[in-house]
Amino acid sequence: MRTYYFDMKDGVPARDRVGLAFASDADAIRHSELMAKQIRDRQPIGDVDRHIVIVDDLGKEIHRQAIYPGGV
Repeated sequence: MRTYYFDMKDGVPARDRVGLAFASDADAIRHSELMAKQIRDRQPIGDVDRHIVIVDDLGKEIHRQAIYPGGV
């Protein structure tokens, strides 16, 4: 298991200092998709520049998940 950090970014980053353990990059990416959906469900309209950045335990960015893809 590796630790992944889910930073929120929309100009100014909000750092995840705790992280979550997942077996693979793919599992962490699926989690970021669920996080984005939960945010959209709570706030249907938002900034298209807002996204979740997944950083692995080595500090490498592995994925960027748009929260409002396509401007919706």
